[in-house]
Amino acid sequence: MNQVIISAVISLGAIGGAAAIILYFVAQKFKVIEDPRIDEVDEILPAANCGGCGYAGCRAFAEAIVKTGDLDNLYCPVGGNEMMKQIAPIIGVEAKEKEPEVAVVRCNGTRQYAPEKVEYDGPQSCAFAHSLFAGKSGCPNGCLGLDDCVESCDFDAMYMDEETGLPVIIEDNCVACGACVDTCPRDIIELRPKGKKDKRVFISCVNTEKGAVSRKHCSVSCIGCGQCVTACPFDAISMENNLAYIHPEKCKLCRLCVPICPTNAIVEANFPEMSDKLIEKAKENYTKQKEKKKGAGKAGEEKAKAKKATSTDKKTSASSEKKTQDKSISTSDAEKKEPRNDSEQTSKQKDKSSPDNPENK
Repeated sequence: MNQVIISAVISLGAIGGAAAIILYFVAQKFKVIEDPRIDEVDEILPAANCGGCGYAGCRAFAEAIVKTGDLDNLYCPVGGNEMMKQIAPIIGVEAKEKEPEVAVVRCNGTRQYAPEKVEYDGPQSCAFAHSLFAGKSGCPNGCLGLDDCVESCDFDAMYMDEETGLPVIIEDNCVACGACVDTCPRDIIELRPKGKKDKRVFISCVNTEKGAVSRKHCSVSCIGCGQCVTACPFDAISMENNLAYIHPEKCKLCRLCVPICPTNAIVEANFPEMSDKLIEKAKENYTKQKEKKKGAGKAGEEKAKAKKATSTDKKTSASSEKKTQDKSISTSDAEKKEPRNDSEQTSKQKDKSSPDNPENK
């Protein structure tokens, strides 16, 4: 009996040892040598795993940094510029400063401005409600108020205001990871530069319906009148699909567009209250810009007409030249044909005067 046990132990030990040797050589053959810099970068990253950088987690972001060896298109919004400066020496590059961003809610349709017309009784999810109906106020682009964005935030940077029914961004906590932006089915949350002293000016509406229709749903919606576009002296506002948009890279924070908006759809964040003097200045600027752009429009029309006239003259001249050339060509062809006709007539006369001609006989 003891002999059987000993044999079994020796056999199993031999099999285990052989398997271990085989596994060792296989592991050595197919082992992946990881760049040690990945661990160095991963230790510096905040380990938030929020996905704001565009990767599944901090480890994946560290691998991308080391493999690309460049920080131009890679940025961690949680760590910010200071953290990127710590990472840059590890891969031997220089980190470029990026303007800090913050999430903004581009909807001002509170219960006061966008009264509820229907009652929703269903799953408390914006994504689900968005697929069912336009919303309690009837606005097909407004906030549904079911706090999907709040649930998606890992940094406690948002909460729902019970009075207004809209989400509120806590700027000090917001890291601009973009989780709320991706979650919102109505695309009313946008990442924008924080601006100087955290001051920002933006259109707080994303409704693309025409003015009369949008005003039925919300009294502070953008109606696409274009007055703000005219008022801006820096061409920072554009109009598309009945909706104005302020481009943050062009905006100088002059606020000259704010008093001009007839529906108060333009929000000025972290500014002092606008004085009567500035309001009057904004109105004067609007009149001035309107006349200036109207004159530029007329000049443009006259220039276009002159260009069209010049083009027409060129076409007419080219056409007349072509006709002249065609006429000269036809004349030369006619002249070439005339001697041939004279020679034919001379030969015919000779034939008539010949004694062999039956007519002479």
